[in-house]
Amino acid sequence: MQSEPAVDVGAARMIELGREECLALLAGVPFGRVGFTRQALPVIRPVNHLVDGGTVVIRMHPGSAMARHTTVDEVVVYEADDLDARGRTGWSVMVTGRASLITAPWEAARYRALLVPWTDRDVDEIVRIQADLVTGYRLTR
Repeated sequence: MQSEPAVDVGAARMIELGREECLALLAGVPFGRVGFTRQALPVIRPVNHLVDGGTVVIRMHPGSAMARHTTVDEVVVYEADDLDARGRTGWSVMVTGRASLITAPWEAARYRALLVPWTDRDVDEIVRIQADLVTGYRLTR
């Protein structure tokens, strides 16, 4: 399968985004990638998410490497983007912070209702990522 060649549109400008714009962009897309450490090595998993104030909320399956580690407030990174490879424009946002398992039954039930999983796996663990460090860039003409 051959892809279409990129249109020669020249170099895009990379503009740093502020925290609020980053979180608004992140809230406008349904999925991203969570990065964490497993056996001292980096791991990245695609997941769907929602943004709730200064946090990113995801669902994980019980027993997953990430769900097992969030009981100790592991530092993770969450990244999402919306890029146009042909036009060489778009944006990318990263949220770095401590991940913790949501254990309060009422709060977990609320997020389960709001965040519908995309897969047929059992994803009943709700993980909150505190948005301690939020960075983002926009590629524009």
